[in-house]
Amino acid sequence: MIRVKLRQLQEGCILAEDVLGKTKKPIMLKNTVVTSTLLNVLEKFLIEEVCVEPVLANGEPFRPTELPEAHHDGSISNEHSISLYLKAVQKYKKAFQSWRSGFPIDIAEVRNMIIPLLDKFIHNKRELLILYRYATDEDYLYHHAVSVGLLAGFLAKQMDYSRGECYQIALAGVLSDCGMAKVDKRLLTKRSALTASEYKEVQQHTIFGYRMVQKITALKQGTKLAVLQHHERIDGSGYPFGIRGQQIHSYSKIVAVADMYHAMTSERLYRRKQSPFKALEKMQIEQFGKLSMEAIKVLLDHLANFQTGTVVKLSNGEIGKIIFIQPEEPTRPIVRLANKEKFLSLSEHRDIYIEEIIH
Repeated sequence: MIRVKLRQLQEGCILAEDVLGKTKKPIMLKNTVVTSTLLNVLEKFLIEEVCVEPVLANGEPFRPTELPEAHHDGSISNEHSISLYLKAVQKYKKAFQSWRSGFPIDIAEVRNMIIPLLDKFIHNKRELLILYRYATDEDYLYHHAVSVGLLAGFLAKQMDYSRGECYQIALAGVLSDCGMAKVDKRLLTKRSALTASEYKEVQQHTIFGYRMVQKITALKQGTKLAVLQHHERIDGSGYPFGIRGQQIHSYSKIVAVADMYHAMTSERLYRRKQSPFKALEKMQIEQFGKLSMEAIKVLLDHLANFQTGTVVKLSNGEIGKIIFIQPEEPTRPIVRLANKEKFLSLSEHRDIYIEEIIH
C-alpha cells in the first residue's frame, strides 16, 4: 500500500485501510473507491493522510507526485490479484465496446481474461467475496461481468464440478450479460428505475447473448444455455421463457446465484448496495424455490467461515466484533459491541443486521 497526503489523492484511488475520524470510528472503509464527493468529505473531516492501493479502480497504476512515505504490509499478493482483476474489468469493457460495434466475441481473449484470474482467486475467497466493493456505478456492467464469472467458477469448484466444467461455468458467468451490448445504451445508463416496457427490452439481452455465443465451438452447450437462462427461476417466474425446475441447466442455476449476489451487493445507478450478509439473508428468504439453495448455502458458508473475529458495522450504527456464528443462521451471528461488555444476538434482534464488514 501507499501512504499519501490528501492533496495527492485523486478520483479512482482505492483506500487500503479504513479512514478513522477523531472518535476512532471509521469515516470510510477499506476498499472504498474515492470519488470527488468523497474527497470533499475527507477534507471536511480534516483528514491529512490516507493509505491507498498502488492501482486505481480503472486498473491503471497510481503514481502520486512526491511520495511522503511508502510501505508494504505483506499483502502484496492481494494487491497483485486486485490489480489483475481491475485490468480484466478494463479488458472486458474494451471487448464489450467492440461487441457493441458489431464485432464477434473473441473467445480466446475472454478465456485469457478470466481463467488465470479464476485460478488466482479460487484460493483467495476473502478477496473474491468482496470484489463488489470495487464496482463503480458508471462501470458496474463491466465489474459485474468479471465478478459473476469469478463467483460462478468459485461456486462450481465448491460444488465439486470438474476443473474443465468450472472454467466453462466461469465463461458462462463472464458472458452472461454480453447481450447487453445489443440493448439501447440509454437504458443501461439510466439513473432511475426502468419502466415496464424498458425492463422488457432489457430482458431481451439473454436472447441477444445466446445468439452471440451460439456458434462458438469452444463453449459447451450448457455454457451457452447459462447465457440464455441465467434469469430463469426454478418456480417458472423468470425470463425469457418462464421455464422451470429441471428444464433449467445446472450451469444456469449457478450463474443465477452469482449474478444476484453481486448485483445486490454493488452500488448501482438507481439502487444502493446491500451488505453481503443482508443480501444473502434476503436471497434465502425471497428466492426460496426460485434459486439454487445449494449454491446460496455455499456462498453463506464461505462468507461465514472467514468472518469470526471480524469487526463489523451494524445497521443501528454500532461497531462490534463477531464472536460466534450460528450454523443455522450464519447471517445473524452473536456480536460483541465495541467499548461495551455487551453481547448482541442478531437472531434475537431481527430489526438489526450487519451493514458493512470493516476488517
